[in-house]
Amino acid sequence: MIDQASGLRKMQNSQQIKVIAVSGGKGGVGKTNVSLNTAIALAQLGKSVLVLDADLGLANVDVMLGLRVQRNLSHVLSGECELDDIIIEGPAGMKIIPATSGTQSMVDLTPAEHAGLIRAFSDMQTQFDVLIVDTAAGISDMVLSFCRASQDVMLVVCDEPTSITDCYALMKLLSRDHGIFKFKVVANMVRSPGEGQQLFGKLSKVSDRFLDVALDLVGVVPYDENIRKAVRKQKAIVEAFPDSPASKAFKNLAKKIIKWPIPHRASGHLEFFIEQLLDN
Repeated sequence: MIDQASGLRKMQNSQQIKVIAVSGGKGGVGKTNVSLNTAIALAQLGKSVLVLDADLGLANVDVMLGLRVQRNLSHVLSGECELDDIIIEGPAGMKIIPATSGTQSMVDLTPAEHAGLIRAFSDMQTQFDVLIVDTAAGISDMVLSFCRASQDVMLVVCDEPTSITDCYALMKLLSRDHGIFKFKVVANMVRSPGEGQQLFGKLSKVSDRFLDVALDLVGVVPYDENIRKAVRKQKAIVEAFPDSPASKAFKNLAKKIIKWPIPHRASGHLEFFIEQLLDN
């Protein structure tokens, strides 16, 4: 019988998959927009990208892109189908695992059920280079589970006191209780690159004072009226307005992500996402 750990290391090295959780604590900071536009920009660069809508109770990824969904994660959890059966295709060939909206049972999943959902990825046949996990807002067990399961945690923050406070609270929980000490940061909806640097400085100042974490500013996305126009059209801005300032920022972020290193071994967290790389 092949040792699972050695098999995992072998397949990680050969498949080169990236698993990125996009979170931020506060709602309304543009987290889903960042997730989708970054995913599409990566797909446009030739990467096979899968987006998991991990806001299990208030899913909106499919709605934002005007896509029709027949089945979602609730059907997987009920045992009616497998993850591969619910995948839908989005712009540029990127793929989406949709969740459900307005279902209380999905919101109230236990930590064991969260882990079981993550483990379901081990049976997937669909191949991909990058998995982007669009988490829910807040600091619930569901959000923490998906952040722990990912190789990189990318935090979206905007220049509002509540956004900075909630982002700090999420970092505090993940570092104190779950041993995650490195975070990528995207400064979203800023007026200029300088404002993005200042926003990052505010977050760094409070984290340096009270937390033992390392922050890396990986993206500065400008405020762009075209985002609102794209949302109304149920399209991503990188598709609807590819030459707009925000689109260029997302494309630059995608180019950076491609260069991020991939761990050669599991870090000891719930990294069951990458178990799907094992030989079936």
